[in-house]
Amino acid sequence: MSPAMALRVVGLMSGTSHDGIDAAVVDLEADGDTLHVTVLGHLSQDYPPDLRAAITRALPPAPATALDWCRLDTGVGRAFAAVARRALQELAGGRADLVVSHGQTLFHWVEGGAVRGTLQVGQPAWVAEATGLPVVSDLRSRDVAAGGQGAPLVALFDALWLRGRRGRPVALNLGGIANITAGVEGTSPVAYDTGPANALLDAAVVHLTGGTEAFDAGGARAARGRVDEALLTELLADPYYARPAPKSTGKEWFNAAYLERVWRGHAHLGGDDVLATLSALTARTVADAVGRHDATEVVASGGGVRNPTLRRDLARELGDVRLTRASDLGLPDQAKEAVAFAVLGWMTWAGHPASLPSATGARGPRLLGSITPGDGPLRLPGSGTAPTRLVLAGA
Repeated sequence: MSPAMALRVVGLMSGTSHDGIDAAVVDLEADGDTLHVTVLGHLSQDYPPDLRAAITRALPPAPATALDWCRLDTGVGRAFAAVARRALQELAGGRADLVVSHGQTLFHWVEGGAVRGTLQVGQPAWVAEATGLPVVSDLRSRDVAAGGQGAPLVALFDALWLRGRRGRPVALNLGGIANITAGVEGTSPVAYDTGPANALLDAAVVHLTGGTEAFDAGGARAARGRVDEALLTELLADPYYARPAPKSTGKEWFNAAYLERVWRGHAHLGGDDVLATLSALTARTVADAVGRHDATEVVASGGGVRNPTLRRDLARELGDVRLTRASDLGLPDQAKEAVAFAVLGWMTWAGHPASLPSATGARGPRLLGSITPGDGPLRLPGSGTAPTRLVLAGA
C-alpha cells in the first residue's frame, strides 16, 4: 500500500468555544473509492487558564495589538504542539505519519454575506518541531480565496460518512456555533452555520458568575429557568437566520457584547430564564434549518450534546425527526471534528480536493491547507482514487 493510501494521522481541533484542544489519532486506508477509518483513540486538553484568558481578551469586539496576536500565535502553537506530542505517545504508540492542525479561530471576516478572510492562530512550526512530523494547517483560507465561506469544512467528511445511510440524515455539530450538513444522499450536499450553539450560553454564564464559571454544567441552570417568549422573539429576529446558504458566522457576531445589547432590554429576567431562552434559541434555529431539508434523522456531535437541557429542547423542536448522537454510530461525539480534520489532511496529502463547492459556495473544489515539513524531506505521494465513501471501523 503506497504512503498516500495508508497513513496514521493526528488530528487537532479547537472550536469556537476556545476552551481547549481535541486530538484524535486515526488510521486511514484507501481501498478503491472507499476510505477506511480506524479511530485509535482521542483526548481533550484544556487550555491553560492564562492562555484561555488571553484568547478571550483578543476576541472581538475587544481591541488587540500586534503583540497580542503574536503572543497568541506562539502560545496556541505551543499548546497544540504539547497536545500533539501527548497524542503521539499515548494514542499512537509513538508512531504517526502526519499531523493536521486546525488552530484556533480568532476571527472570521464576513461582510454582506461574503467571507473576506479567516484567521486561525497556532503556528504549526511548533507542532512540527515537537513531533518531527509534517503538519497540514490553515485549511480554511484556500476555500475563502476561491470565493467560498471557508466553513463548514467538515461537510466533505459528513457526506462521505453518512452517504448511503437510510433516509435523509443531517449531520449537526454543536460547538460554539452550530452547523449542519444536509443532502448527503445526493450529489450536491449543503452545509452552513445555523447560528449560536454554546457561544451565547457560555457568555451568559461568564456574565452571571463574574467569570468564575465558563459554562452551564449539565444544563442545570437552563433547566431551572423558563423561556421568555419576548426575548426569544427578539433573538430570532436577527437577520443572520433569514440569510440563504451558503453562510457562516462566529464569535465576531454572536459574542458577549451582542448578548449584553439584547439583555439590556430584558433586565428584569433572572439569569436562569435567560439561559433557558438561549437554549431554546439554539434548538429552534437548528430545527428550522433541519426542517428546510426534509430530514429524517439528525446525527449530533460536539460539546453541546453533553448538555441534557439542550438535547431535550432540540428533541422537542425536531418533533418526529430522530435525534441520534455520533457515538451511536461509532464515532465519539467529542472527537468528531478532530477525526474530520484528520481526514481533510489525508486528502491534502494524497492530492485530493477536500472542499465541497455546493457547501461553501467556492468556485470549485480545492486542495486545502499549507504544509510545514517535519524533520525529514518532504515527499508527497502520488494521487490515487479520490474516496466517495467512508467506513468507520467497528461501526
